[in-house]
Amino acid sequence: MSITGEQLQQTARSAARDLPGTDQGRPFVDKLDVYKVAGKVFLIVTDDPDERIVTVKVEPDHGRSLRRRYPSITPGRYLDKKHWPSVGAGEEITEHMIRDLVDHSYELVLDSVPRARRPRAGGEGRRKG
Repeated sequence: MSITGEQLQQTARSAARDLPGTDQGRPFVDKLDVYKVAGKVFLIVTDDPDERIVTVKVEPDHGRSLRRRYPSITPGRYLDKKHWPSVGAGEEITEHMIRDLVDHSYELVLDSVPRARRPRAGGEGRRKG
């Protein structure tokens, strides 16, 4: 079942907040809600009622596959277009898919962080299941 743009954004925000070591702020402009782990961006939520999208990090091949399969997934608006697709509401976009994309983006970014700077797994706020 597809979701609305508002549900998409709420799901992405909730998924990000559930991950350990997540910080949220607006370091760029007022309309971009940015989520980071260990100081690195893994999710951007466009806080604009006329442009309800989220932007996540993916491997380039996965990003190309997503863009081919889902019309509402486009090259990222704010970051490197090869690694950062933007996701809008669409027929096949589900809450489960958004949670998976946020989790995957978080893990990709976390893999680039030295172990000593990574948040502890299983810490408070970690999503279960």
